[in-house]
Amino acid sequence: MPQGDKSKYTDKQERKADHIAEGYEDRGVPEKEAERRAWATVNKDDGGGKQPGGSGRGKHTGHPASHNGGEKGGKAAASRTAADRSASAKKGAETRKRNAAQAAQH
Repeated sequence: MPQGDKSKYTDKQERKADHIAEGYEDRGVPEKEAERRAWATVNKDDGGGKQPGGSGRGKHTGHPASHNGGEKGGKAAASRTAADRSASAKKGAETRKRNAAQAAQH
């Protein structure tokens, strides 16, 4: 199977990759990079194409990538006080404002 050939992937795997790529594009990732990341995620989840001749055929996975969403940010934010979160948000807004002003000058 030539590099980049998607013929061994199921329709479900292709839909999954499309959905993941859309999420990356919504966050500002370029289209080609979003597609590359999406297929890497599908491969991490399934070990490759599930159709006959694909490297993921017959392999059971626990779908590791789908279990990571929301864990990192949620636990960190929950352990901080409202005042700490507010101060952090204000600091970030000030930094973005300063960076935008510098970018406008150049």
